[in-house]
Amino acid sequence: MAGSDSPPASPAKPLVGVLALQGGFEAHERMLQRLGALTREVRVPGDLDGIDGLVVPGGESTTMTLGIAREGLADPLRELAAGGLPILGSCAGLIMLDRDHLGLMDMRADRNAFGRQIRSFEADVQLRGMGVPPAPPIRGIFIRAPWIAAHGPDVEILGEVDGHAVAARQGRMLAVSFHAELGDDDRLHRLFLQSIDDSPLSWRGS
Repeated sequence: MAGSDSPPASPAKPLVGVLALQGGFEAHERMLQRLGALTREVRVPGDLDGIDGLVVPGGESTTMTLGIAREGLADPLRELAAGGLPILGSCAGLIMLDRDHLGLMDMRADRNAFGRQIRSFEADVQLRGMGVPPAPPIRGIFIRAPWIAAHGPDVEILGEVDGHAVAARQGRMLAVSFHAELGDDDRLHRLFLQSIDDSPLSWRGS
């Protein structure tokens, strides 16, 4: 019968945009590619076309803000978030998602809350929502890290360090104060990719 020997179709892969105006975007790309996702560096609005998720990496939030304004990315990013696009923000990415910057999550971040770069540290972060029974903590790398100083009722706090909120979720947006992409533990990125898989806008299509 014609076609009976055809190989099975390869499963589709999600296309994840990684904001690449400044900061540690390449480490996120490597982690996502290792997990089987396709990645695209996002620098201008056209780079957002067709993506299934977005990562806003660590870096310097003031420089990112200026770059987003210069390239006209703010409104397209807000439209995608309002439409349910899964988004992961880490370190400065958490700041960029807050009320005072892109306004995508109902929270306010304190910059450099744990101290300047000389005060960088690592800590185990127990994240809720990583599986039942509770999974082992993620080793977080904190570099000039913010924390979540205030948040609204739609924001779910997922983890704390020394009593300060360092991980949160609102809808399909996930924000963490630390760098998970710099270590070997890929569970945070797996959780993010799962949110793409579960999204009504899923790359798997209809």
